[in-house]
Amino acid sequence: MATLESKRFLKRDEATGLYHLGLRFIEMASPVLQDADLQRWAQPHLERLSAECGETVNLAVLDNTHVIYLQVIEGPQRVKLAATVGQRLPAFCTASGKAFLAYLPDDQVRSILSEGLTKYTENTRVSLADLYEDLRVTRERGFAISEQEYEKDINAVAAPILDAKGCPLAVIAIAGPSFRLLRERMLMLGQSIQAKTDAIAREVGPAGLSVIVSKASDFRHCRTN
Repeated sequence: MATLESKRFLKRDEATGLYHLGLRFIEMASPVLQDADLQRWAQPHLERLSAECGETVNLAVLDNTHVIYLQVIEGPQRVKLAATVGQRLPAFCTASGKAFLAYLPDDQVRSILSEGLTKYTENTRVSLADLYEDLRVTRERGFAISEQEYEKDINAVAAPILDAKGCPLAVIAIAGPSFRLLRERMLMLGQSIQAKTDAIAREVGPAGLSVIVSKASDFRHCRTN
């Protein structure tokens, strides 16, 4: 059991000592998600958001230094982002990841960033000062923006689903080609995502959110200041 836990196939609940499936199964077998509670409560909101904005919408959780897509709703446009359930992306240079990092404790952010900052594009921020300033702005604004920071010609905007203590439990993001997702539009879409995340939090309730997301997420920390 300890070996499976160390490989992220299992996750042990420290309070009860019980084990449940870890995120490694999501990477290897995305159909596991088809009946998950996460999909049932998030899907209607993701579908409405995609229909409203005409872009690809995804739901993600944090796994150490990366985010993992738990659900993807493709937009109707012919030119769109290709994303799949179980896909892993670095947290420090993606909108989904930065929406998480902005609400994490400083020591956890430092730990994640200490793993290395790869410069994927000419827009990737690899200066710690620049990253911390971006996270500060993200926290004040309530949503994160990525402008071709991970992949050339791809922009994204994301906002976290927060519990009653302000802990980010999951993130909803809109991603698409940079020629459609201009900064001005992303600033507007960020508010639309916030409306959806707030609706989900109200609909499910803080306790329900924590239980549901803990089944798929390895992340239990939050920023309290």
